[in-house]
Amino acid sequence: MVKWQKVIFCVLFMALTGCSMVPSYERPALPTAEIYPETTTTATMPQTTPSIGQLGWREFFTDVRLQELIDLALDNNRDQRIALERVNEARGLYGIRRADQFPNIDAGITGGRSRVPSDLSPTGRTETSGHYEAALNLSVWELDFWGRVRSLTAAALESYLATEEAQRAVTISLIGQVANTYLIEVELDELIAIAAHTLATREHAYHIMLRRYEVGSASKLDAVQAETLLNQARSDLTVLQRRRDLNRNALTLLVGTSHGNFETQPLSRIEPGFTREISVGLPSDLLLERPDILAAEHRLKAANANIGAARAAFFPSIVLTGSVGTASAELDGLFGAGSSVWRFTPSLTLPIFQGGRNVANLDVAEARRNLAVADYERTIQRAFREVADGLAERRWFTEQVFDQQASLAAQTERARLAELRYQNGAATYLEVLDAERDRFTAEQALVQVRRALLSSSVNLYAALGGGTAHKPQ
Repeated sequence: MVKWQKVIFCVLFMALTGCSMVPSYERPALPTAEIYPETTTTATMPQTTPSIGQLGWREFFTDVRLQELIDLALDNNRDQRIALERVNEARGLYGIRRADQFPNIDAGITGGRSRVPSDLSPTGRTETSGHYEAALNLSVWELDFWGRVRSLTAAALESYLATEEAQRAVTISLIGQVANTYLIEVELDELIAIAAHTLATREHAYHIMLRRYEVGSASKLDAVQAETLLNQARSDLTVLQRRRDLNRNALTLLVGTSHGNFETQPLSRIEPGFTREISVGLPSDLLLERPDILAAEHRLKAANANIGAARAAFFPSIVLTGSVGTASAELDGLFGAGSSVWRFTPSLTLPIFQGGRNVANLDVAEARRNLAVADYERTIQRAFREVADGLAERRWFTEQVFDQQASLAAQTERARLAELRYQNGAATYLEVLDAERDRFTAEQALVQVRRALLSSSVNLYAALGGGTAHKPQ
C-alpha cells in the first residue's frame, strides 16, 4: 500500500508541476513620449500635491451635493450593476477552469436485479441475479504534464482580472459623467437666472418704450426694436429651460433613481475648491492607475497564456479514470469480507494527423496575442492623449475665463454708454439693442467657460484613472 501511495504522489506532483509551454511575458515598451507636451507642463504645481492614486473620489470632489449624487449612482446605476455582474461571471468561469487542474472524485452506490428466462440462459434454467456496488469514482482527469490545463487556467484568471479592471473603468466613467452632468445643471440654472433677469429688464424697457411711443417722444421703430429684444429673451429662456429638463432626465438615468430637484449656486461660488489639485506625474504612471490599460495588459497576458495551451496540444495527453469500492451479488454482502473491487483505466492519446488543426490553433493564438499587443499600445496612446487634452483644456480655459471676464466688463460699460447716448439723442435705439444683445451673450459665455474649466478637471480625473481607493475588493 505504501508503494501505491508513493506512485500516486509522484503522479500528482508531476501533473501539478509539469513543464509550461507559455512564452515568457514581457511588457511592451511605452509607445508614447516620456513626458507630456511642454504646452501642458505642470512645473508650477506644488510638490506636495497628491497623485490621483492617493485620492478617492470623495477626496477629489468636495461638493456635498455632487457627492450625494455620485453615491446614488454607484448604488443604483444599471451599467454599474451589469459591470459588477460581469465580474462575478468572470470569477465563476475562472473557478470552473481552475477546477480542471484537480481530480474529480465522487461517491456512488448502484444496485439492481435481473431475471433471465430458461430459453436464454446458458444453463437452460431460469436465473435471477443481483449486482450491488459502492465506490469512489475518479472521473476523467488529464495529467497536465505539458501545462495545457494550467495555461487555460492562467488565461481565465487574467480574463477575470481584466473584467475587474473594466468594472473599475465603468465606475470612474460613471463618476465623471455624473460630475459633468451636475456641472451642466449648475450652468443651466445660472444661465436661466441670467435670462430671466434679462427678460424682466427687457419687459420693463419695452413698456417704457411703448409708453414713449404712445406719447410721441419715441418712434414706432424704437418700440418694435424693444419688442424684438424682449421676444428674443423669451425665446432664449425657453431654450434654456428645455435643455435643463433634458439634462435632468440624463442625470436621473445616470443616478438610476429619483434624486429630486435641488438648488444650485453660481459656478463662480463653487469653482474655488470644487476639485482637489493633483499631480499628473509621468505617462508611465498611467500603467499603474488607468483601469483600461490594466485591463488591456491582463488581456495580453491571457492571450500569451493561450499560446501555451495551443503548444501543449502537440504533445501526448494522458487521462486517468478509475474507481475503488466494494461489490456483491447480494445487498447484505456489499460490505462483507472479500468484496472489494477496483478499476484503473489510464489512456494516452498522441496526435498524429489532425488536418493542420493544431497548427492553425497555434497560429490563431499567436495572432490574438499580437492583436492584444496592438490593443494595449493603442490604449496607452489614447490615455496619453486624453491626459494631454485635459491638461491643455485646464490651462487654456483658465486663461479664457480671465479674457471673458474682461470682455463682459467691457460689454457692460458699452451698454451703459449706449443707453446714455440714446437718452441724450446722440445714438439710435439700435445701438442700445446691439449693446444689450452683446452684453447678454458675453454674460452667458462667461458662465459656459467657467463650466468648461470645471469639466476639464473632471475629465482629467477620469483620464488619470480615478482614485485607487475604489478598486473592486
